This record gives sequence, C-alpha cells and structure tokens, in this order.
Amino acid sequence: MLQQQSALLSWYWLLLLLAPAVGALCCAGRWIATRRVLLLAGGTLAGFCWAGLIAHWHLRETLPADWEGRDLTLIGTIASLPQPVERGVRFHFAVERQVSVPESEAAIPKRLALSWHAGDEEELPRLAPGERWQLTVRLRQPHGNANPHGFDHEVWMLERGLRASGYVRPDRKNALKNSRLDDFVPGAANLVERSRGWLRERIEQALAGRPYAGVIVALVIGEQRAISQSDWEIFNRSGIGHLISISGLHITMIAGLAAAAFGALWRRSFFTDAQLPLRLPAQKAAAAAGLMTALLYVLLAGFGVPAQRTLYMLAVVTAALWLGRLTNVSAVLCGAVAIVVLLDPWAVLWPGFWLSFCAVAIILYCTVGRVPEPPADESTPRARLMPVLRAAARTQYAITIGLVPLTMLLFGQISLISPIANAVAIPLVSLLVTPLALAGSVAPGPLCDGLLLMAHAGIAGLAWMLGGLSALPGAVWGMPLPSTAAFLAALAGTLWLLAPPGWPQRWLGLVWLLPLALTAPSRPNPGELWVTAFDVGQGTAVLIETHEHRMLYDTGPAYSEDGDGGNRVILPYLKARGIDRLDLMMVSHSDNDHAGGALSLLKALEVERVSSSMPHDHEIARRARRHERCEQGRSWSWDEAHFDLLYPSPEQYERKKAKPNHRSCTLRIRLGEHVILLPGDIESAQEAELVRTMGDDLRATVLFAPHHGSGTSSTPPFLEAVRPALAIFQIGYRNRYRHPKEEVYRRYGEFGIRRLRTDASGAITLRFGREMQVAEYRATDARYWHKRQPRSDGAAPAVQAPAD
Repeated sequence: MLQQQSALLSWYWLLLLLAPAVGALCCAGRWIATRRVLLLAGGTLAGFCWAGLIAHWHLRETLPADWEGRDLTLIGTIASLPQPVERGVRFHFAVERQVSVPESEAAIPKRLALSWHAGDEEELPRLAPGERWQLTVRLRQPHGNANPHGFDHEVWMLERGLRASGYVRPDRKNALKNSRLDDFVPGAANLVERSRGWLRERIEQALAGRPYAGVIVALVIGEQRAISQSDWEIFNRSGIGHLISISGLHITMIAGLAAAAFGALWRRSFFTDAQLPLRLPAQKAAAAAGLMTALLYVLLAGFGVPAQRTLYMLAVVTAALWLGRLTNVSAVLCGAVAIVVLLDPWAVLWPGFWLSFCAVAIILYCTVGRVPEPPADESTPRARLMPVLRAAARTQYAITIGLVPLTMLLFGQISLISPIANAVAIPLVSLLVTPLALAGSVAPGPLCDGLLLMAHAGIAGLAWMLGGLSALPGAVWGMPLPSTAAFLAALAGTLWLLAPPGWPQRWLGLVWLLPLALTAPSRPNPGELWVTAFDVGQGTAVLIETHEHRMLYDTGPAYSEDGDGGNRVILPYLKARGIDRLDLMMVSHSDNDHAGGALSLLKALEVERVSSSMPHDHEIARRARRHERCEQGRSWSWDEAHFDLLYPSPEQYERKKAKPNHRSCTLRIRLGEHVILLPGDIESAQEAELVRTMGDDLRATVLFAPHHGSGTSSTPPFLEAVRPALAIFQIGYRNRYRHPKEEVYRRYGEFGIRRLRTDASGAITLRFGREMQVAEYRATDARYWHKRQPRSDGAAPAVQAPAD
C-alpha cells in the first residue's frame, strides 16, 4: 500500500511539473483559441495535481485500526474553542507527545477531535484554548454517517486536519490522571483562540440567559454552535442565514472604517512633524491598515469561506495599489477564488463557497459596464437618498433572482420572503447590530453590558419579525433537487433575465426557468417497491415507497438536544427528493434509537397517521394527527404491495412488566415473490412465538437483523424459519453495545445469508421489481477520504471495545 501511494505521489509531482510547460506552449500559440485551450488544460492539470498533493499531505497521518479503542495517554494543547454539549465539552487537541506508548509516537495523528463527558460523580474542569494537558483518551479513525444528501463528516474532519476522534477517559478508569500542565502555551494560533474565548466569555456574561446571545457571539467571532435549531430554522426560511455570521459585508465595513481612520491620521502624521505622507503615500498606508484590520477580524471569525473571500479580495486590491498596477473587479474576484482553492481544495464541497462567490459574481454581472443613471438633483436629502435606495433594491433583486438556480441545486428550496427579510435585516444587522456587538465585546465594564444589550434587542426585534414572516403559508418554495440539465437551463434563464437593458426579449429568461419549476419527485414505477435503510448510527430508520404511498419505519436516535436522526439524516434526504408528506410513520417502540427522531419529523412533515406500540399518552402519540396501536392481524395494501403486522399480539399489551423491546412492531411487506421482514428489537422469546405461530410463513427475502444483531436475538430456529437471502444490520460504528455480536454475525454467515451493515456500507437502497437490486452508498458514491471498510458480507468483525 505504501509503495502504491509513493508511486501515485511521484506521478502527481511529475504532472505538476509538466503544467508550466503547458503554460509555456500557451505563450507560443499563434491563435487565441489555441492559447486559451492550452491555458485551460494547464490550469486543470495543475489544479488536479495540487489537490492530490494536498490530499496526500493530510491523509499521511492515519490512526492504525488496531489502536482504536485503546487507552492512550497524551500530552498536548487545547487547540480550539471548547464547545459545551450535554454534560460535557468538545474541543480539538494538538498532540505534542505520548506518555503511555512513547515508542509508537508516530502512530498518533497530531490533531484530534475529542469530547469529555462528566461522570455521575465527576465535575469537568474548565478548559481554555492554549492550555497544555495530559489526557488519557480512546480514539477511533474518522467516521461519519454516510447517506445521500447528508452531511459528510469525514471530509469535514479531513479539511481541518483532524485525523482521529475520541473521548477522554474518566480519572477513575485510568492509571495516569488527567491534569493541566500549563495555563498557556505561547503561539500565534493559541493566542487567537484564547482571544476568541475571552470575547465569547464577555458576551455570554453580559447576555446571560438572553435567548439570542448565541447570535451575538456568531456576529463577533463567527461561532454559531450556540444558536438553537429553532432559530436557525427561522433564519433559513427567511433567507437571512448568510447574515448570522461574520460576512463579507461586515469585514469590508470594518476594514473601510479602519482604513479611513488610519489614512486621516497618516495625512496628519499623527499630529507630529514626521511628514509621513512624504515617506509613504497615505492611500497605501490606509490600504495596508485596512487589510491588517480585516486579517485580524477574519482570524477572530474562525477563517470561514465568506470571510476568506473578502480578505483575499482586499489583499488583491491592496497588492495592486502598492505595485501600481491597475486591476478590475473581475480579476480581484478570480484572484480570491484562486487563493481559496489553493489553500483549501475542499472548499468547493461546501455551499458557502458557491453562494459567497456567486453572489459577488452576480453583482458584478449586473453593475460592471452598465451605463449609470444621470445624476439627480441633490439639493435635498430625499433626492440624495433615492438613488442609493434604488441601487440597493436593484442589487437585492439581482441577488435574489440570480441565486435561484444555485439555491435550488444546493438546498431544494428558496425563500419567497427573502427580499423583504433582507431589506430589513441587511441594514439592521450590518449598520447597527454588528457595530454595537463589536464595540460592546471590547468596551470596558458597564459600557460593555449596555452596548451588547442594545445589539441583542436589535436581534430580538428582527427575530420576532422574521418569525411572523416565516410562519406565513408559502414562505418557502420547496422542490426536488434539479437535474444537471434543468439547472443549466435555469442558469441561462437567470443570466438572460438579468442582462442589461436593451437586451432583446429578456422576459424569455422565464421560459428557461420552467424545467426547474416542473421538476417532479422521483417515485417507484407501478409494481415496484423501494426500501432505503438509512445510516443513522446505532438505530433504525427505513423508508418504504410504493408508486403512490410512502411510510417510515422508525426514526433513528436522538444525538443531542437539537440533533437527531430525523432532522440530521432523514429530513435532508426527503427534502432533496421533494417529499413533504408521509402516509404512515411506524415507530416500533419507545427506545431512543428507534423513536429519537419522531418529533422532529412530525414537526417538519405532514404525517397522515402514526402507528406504534407506545401508550396513547406518550408525547409522540399526542403530537400525531392520528395515532393507532400496532397489533398483530392488522394489514393493508398499497398499490401492489401488501403489508402485515405480525407482532405484538393483544396479549402483549396486557403484560405490564414487558420491556419496550418485547412489544416491537414487527412488519412484513410482500411484493410478488419478494418479502421484507422488519422485526424491530424483538428478542429470543418473541422470535420463538413467531416461529411457533407462523412457521414457514416467516420466509423472507430480506431480514433486518432483530435488535441490531444482539446476543439476545437471531436465534437459530428463527433464522431457519426466515431463511433470508440478505440480512441488514443497522448499527453504529464501534457502538458501545458491541452490536452485532461476533457469534450472532457468524451465525448468519453459517446459514449462507449475505450480510450488509450500515456502519460499513452507509445507507443501503433496495429496489424490488422483477428482481432485487441492492446499492451501498459508500460503494456507489465512494470518495478517497471515506474510511475503507472491509466487505460487509465478509467474516465476522473483531470484538470492539465499548465506547462507555
């Protein structure tokens, strides 16, 4: 493997060295078209090779698989702002050396993502960026849930240089105690993070208990994790999510103010006789001061892509000014794009990159080279203000229309109230709230509290207005993600609509938008059945689709107070497909790993009815439009598929001491010769009852492993009765229950059953028609940064250490 990587690395270097030769040929080309083709080929070749080299550089550190789950004592520094979570904290850790196994120091990646949770009788110490700690940790290789249209956690970690994740072991479970060694380790990165932590602490103290303190923190230091999911929903539905961070507009404003102030002082030689303008023109000094202010602000912002874009554009302008070179705005934008992808090739994978640069490109397209309006009478303030308002309205119109194709491609929805919301939010946030928040975060004593409270009042008023707007019917228009052809047609249509006045028949651009508006959700053909087993970690969530109907069997686990399998995995998939309604949601039982995402889905979707084994006073049952008890003997047909509930029997509900697992809704789906069996978390006693009452009628093509392959399920008589061709294990990577149990997993193999597991395959899609088609997401959408898993139907996995 190392020899293959070395050979590939050599090819990257060779091709990268060939790129300048291609560029030299461009200069020698006699025809402009030839030169442009050669330039494009050389640039593409150089970009491909550079991205490959950067990937090799980041992937060179890999935690060995046999080191996963072992106790390791490390010394290093807190390298990020600690993020509070439920009963714990998360942070990045820069490893300096190992203590427990010094001879294998090279095996540990230099940067880790760690979590530290408090035990029942343990109080967590307060962590601050830049501190040096000795910690005993358990690590694992980068791994995230892999689902269509879902968040790719593994590339997120790769982009940040995090090549392993893990958790801190409690003191009572390790010989070497966790201890702080130094209060601060000098270094530029540590100083920046400590400064960000100081600003966050001041804001949180001044706004303690205030609902929008997290928004003020985001505006000052770019840290958005304290904003609640409900607030994000309002901001995104109203189309102002781009403002709830340090945006390019904020950075440009601060840099401009700094440049103006410094330039004025420079012209006056800081009120001395130094005659500084004779040594360096004030314009150059002001530009440098503005750039340095922008750099400081961007560092405090966490160096996000929108902030980078603005910084690099300012850097290009400043360089052109200092070098005496004229440049145009399109060259400035292209230079900023080049710098961003040069430093971070993975930036192109995130929506922020495309939205940020495309918004600026649309503004340039609609303004550069256009004939300005004749000057108006400036004798009155109203006359001077009207041209400004008209220009702002045209800019907002251009951005709103111009970003429609991209927004639909990335998110599958656009906010119809966005123009109104932005017309209020942009001046309020940029000209009032942000300056107050910035001034308040550094101001002394009582002045700090007063300024921050004023900023918070502005955000609170804005949130109240946006809440009313976003609750309006039709505030958001959602559609399935468009095809490439529909997107390109819509892009051409928007460019036609935004063309300069005088362009022939600009209204024809609306015709090119029709393919985008007419995109229909995909669905099975008559006589087909689609089944999608989501990768939700340790939990179950299965979408079943016929030609006219859709149902969801279980909803995945709850990960945190605001995050669960419903809103993190299932809902993004449904929105991307244009699905906003379910005919049935079946929640097999009340355990978190099966019911954790139900409330999020009931809030976001129209669910016709809910079936479960939970009592009618359970919160999920109370939130449902219509709730019914799943019970043996119930059956129904959708299109050509027939559904039967095999368990629990009415007697099970009379047993007051029965565990939720013992009442798991067991569903059988039959389409022609194909049968799918979803047994939930039934255990050996329930399996025996099914075998006794149904016998050969249990035969199935696909079996979802009962209780995720635990040692209390999948008994030999049950597997003998079902005899599936395929078994699916919905499990979390290195889960603390050690599911599937080694002996159970091996048992399936001994019966000749093909085995797939979501921790290795990602989401698994089954399509039933005349034949059964199986697709594994990690195979069909493989990426070089994804963790390489052994084949899902291979030998039984090694025993895993529990995750505590």
